[in-house]
Amino acid sequence: VQLQASGGGLVQIGGSLRLSCVASGRTFSNRYMAWFRQAPGKEREFVAALKWSGRVTSYADSVKGRFTISGDSAKNTVSLQMSSLRPEDTAVYYCAAGPSVIQSNLANPSAYAFWGQGTQVTVSS
Repeated sequence: VQLQASGGGLVQIGGSLRLSCVASGRTFSNRYMAWFRQAPGKEREFVAALKWSGRVTSYADSVKGRFTISGDSAKNTVSLQMSSLRPEDTAVYYCAAGPSVIQSNLANPSAYAFWGQGTQVTVSS
């Protein structure tokens, strides 16, 4: 499975950005797709996940109400709509997928076998 993320950039505080991730290859075995982020000097952290079956979504507390994850299974694409952006949202954002992800481990980066290359999001005043 190959993941290609896009859509990052520089945005002002309070602004919005939309990230997209396209999956190719043997995508049928991935029940979840997710977004993580990593700021300089910090560990990679969970942002949001989408379970394809039932379109069930999960979010980190820090982004609830501001970010929305969605997916288009026909296009093997997952998007992350980010609004009301804050300086602490600045990070490299990664999309991820894996056949071993379940509800209990979806926030754990180690559960994901496949990663996109990352896209930089910078929130500035």
